[in-house]
Amino acid sequence: MLLRQAGHARTAVRVLAAMTPLVALLTTGGAAHGTHLPPGTTVRAAATEAGDRVGALFTGGLDGGHFCTASVVRSADRNLIATAAHCLGGDVADTVFVPGYREGEAPYGVWRLTAAYVADSWTEEEDPDADVAFATVAPLDGRQVEEVLGGFPVAPEQPGDVAVTVIGYPRTDAVPLRCTNTTTLFGDTQRRVECPDYSGGTSGSPWLTARGALAGVLGGYEGGGTVPDVSYSAVLGETARALYREAAMPGG
Repeated sequence: MLLRQAGHARTAVRVLAAMTPLVALLTTGGAAHGTHLPPGTTVRAAATEAGDRVGALFTGGLDGGHFCTASVVRSADRNLIATAAHCLGGDVADTVFVPGYREGEAPYGVWRLTAAYVADSWTEEEDPDADVAFATVAPLDGRQVEEVLGGFPVAPEQPGDVAVTVIGYPRTDAVPLRCTNTTTLFGDTQRRVECPDYSGGTSGSPWLTARGALAGVLGGYEGGGTVPDVSYSAVLGETARALYREAAMPGG
């Protein structure tokens, strides 16, 4: 998916219970905003403090059209976002990140990317297991993006059946989607999750655990998948850990 251009009742109860802390962060207003929806249900994401750490990537500015999704992650310099490697080319000077983007508005401003961190195995051979990337953004009005919004911790060590919430921007929509479900392993190096309607533009969407930690980004196998109802993420292994350490260190 280039540029990403129901089980038994007991299982459902376990998934919903596990996701309660994160859902509380990402939604408001209870069932009216989908808090109690069954696993694997996709809805429009509510505007919340934590959810607004997720944003759309645009070319040039708001008029350039958004093509991928990214999210703020913790770093020493508080200026780091995570996305899929296939969302970033060699030169990111014309790419901007718009956190909390909705209906043509940039409630937290437009943040210019300054550098990209992509594994050599992606650059040289587009290895789907390395389809994870980080990028720094320039300060805006004297503040770093994590100072404004907070950031998600990066959590590589996750079980194969971890429950995640996926938040992403379809290219044809001006409001993000949200879906919670349990992942399964697809081989040793990829995860998959069943969430409908994650079409073009949702590459790079964060996969967030119940504690609000980044367990993956939408991408990897077939660029994230070839049908909108099943998405993939590379497992965050040693390659991703090393890349994150490089990007998140002071001066990264």
